[in-house]
Amino acid sequence: MKLTKAQRQDLRERFGGRCAYCGHELGSRWHADHVEAVIRKLHYQKGKGFVQTGEMYNPARDAMDNMMPSCASCNIDKSVFDLETWRDVIRKKVEVLNRYHPAYRHAVRFGLVQETGASVVFHFERMQT
Repeated sequence: MKLTKAQRQDLRERFGGRCAYCGHELGSRWHADHVEAVIRKLHYQKGKGFVQTGEMYNPARDAMDNMMPSCASCNIDKSVFDLETWRDVIRKKVEVLNRYHPAYRHAVRFGLVQETGASVVFHFERMQT
C-alpha cells in the first residue's frame, strides 16, 4: 500500500519520531516496515537478475496496523524475519563478533566495549510497559 503523507506522518509519530525497534531518532529517510513480512514476488530478468514483480505473497499484511516506523538500518537487518527470529539473530551478533572479528575481541579486552548479556528488547516493547 502506498501511504499518504498523513498516514506516513501518523506512523512516524507513533513512537515520537523514533524507530520502533532500536529507539533511535528517525532521519528523513526512514522506512515503513511491515512487522509481518509481505514478501514480494521476484522473477528473473535477463541482464538484471531477480527483480520484484510488484506482487506480494501476503497482500493482506500490507496494512497500517501491520506497520512500524523503522530506521533504514533496522528495516534492512530485519528483512523478512518475524520479530522473535530477528530478536534471536540480533542476540547472536555478539557471538559472531567474538568468533570472527579480532578487533572486536581486542576492544573488549581493553574495556572499550562491554558485553552485558542483556535481553533484546525492542523500543516499542519498552514503550508499552
